[in-house]
Amino acid sequence: MSGPWETVPLPEVLDFQEGPGIMARDFREGGVPLIRLAGLKRGAHLLDGCDFLDSEMVARRWSHFRLQRDDVLLSTSASLGEIAKIDEAGVDAIPYTGIIRFRPKSDRVRPDFVRHALEAPSFKHQVEAMGVGSVIKHFGPTHLRRMTIHLPPRAEQQAIAEVLGALDDKMALNGQIAATICMLCRAVMEALWGAGRVPSLTDREGTLANGWRRVTLGQLCAEGGGLIQTGPFGSQLHASDYVESGIPSVMPQNIGDNVISEDKIARIKGSDAERLSKYLLAEGDIVYSRRGDVKRRALVREHEAGWLCGTGCLRVRLGTSTSPLFISYYLGEPAIQDWIAQHAVGATMPNLNTSILGEVPVVLPPNEVVDRVHERLAALDASAAHVTHENRTLAELRDTLLPELVTGKLRVKDAARAVQEFV
Repeated sequence: MSGPWETVPLPEVLDFQEGPGIMARDFREGGVPLIRLAGLKRGAHLLDGCDFLDSEMVARRWSHFRLQRDDVLLSTSASLGEIAKIDEAGVDAIPYTGIIRFRPKSDRVRPDFVRHALEAPSFKHQVEAMGVGSVIKHFGPTHLRRMTIHLPPRAEQQAIAEVLGALDDKMALNGQIAATICMLCRAVMEALWGAGRVPSLTDREGTLANGWRRVTLGQLCAEGGGLIQTGPFGSQLHASDYVESGIPSVMPQNIGDNVISEDKIARIKGSDAERLSKYLLAEGDIVYSRRGDVKRRALVREHEAGWLCGTGCLRVRLGTSTSPLFISYYLGEPAIQDWIAQHAVGATMPNLNTSILGEVPVVLPPNEVVDRVHERLAALDASAAHVTHENRTLAELRDTLLPELVTGKLRVKDAARAVQEFV
């Protein structure tokens, strides 16, 4: 060790500022990005879901909120504790209210260590303890003034940032690879349609030209002995049923673009699996978010079989009717996603149900064409699954190392050896 490790009052070493409250009437089609919570999610791009502000208005009213490179953002409402570091894309952007910006007050703290200090379990426990609100938890600058952080010597801060940064860089690269593979899968589907568009969704059901046919998703499930089913309702699962270690429960927030995210996944007691057995997922099932962003769906892969289709989700099981992989990518076609969004009920919060999913139009090519497309998709999807699984392993390793490093319980050189085999 190169000096004493300290637990210091957060305001003593970090400058922080909450983003301004800006009205929707001030949003523009382009201009200065206004960073929203979506950009702070793990795996998201910083500007995902952002709005824009007029540059002249920003100069007059909000210039003192502009972000600098290496600033760290922390969410303080709804999803407490989401963290992002500012890169070139975020320089001069404005964080929205409910997001707090951090930067070092002096050279006691390295800019590249701030994120790790805020990710440490000791800090997160303070966030959770001080979060107020019966429905939506939140905290703010008043609470931060009473918080502390672990502060190693500067040399140790640099070493810790390098080790954890190597894992972050590898996960970011894997994320880029997975996104590229997803684009290639979409190109395979577009090539199938020729002009890049799904054939007409308004044709009558039955056989179309050249052996193509039009059915509904519900009919396709019925042909293969499958089903479309709602996950368990809230009355069937209570807060006491969730545990830190148990069977993963796929919730709406875990459903991405044809993949299931394990980030902040809920888990249920193993003893509840038998009681909820009819809701357990099988390989090839397709899971949908039932509320909110109803376009999101995910294919269940082999290692996710046996997980729970959680509250707020819908499960599609095709049975033996056709390739689940093919159908999962078909359901990701923009025309199909738009159809689902248009038919979802509810003006404020779109709601998807089994009846709507059952009526989704499916335009199928002949079986031999489906088989050829399936082969191409399967090779690409396997590669995407590999890097996604590796990222889960890397995230687990990072989450294991971080608290030990930040508190000085684990020597950096020992952590570096554990990281070497992955990067």
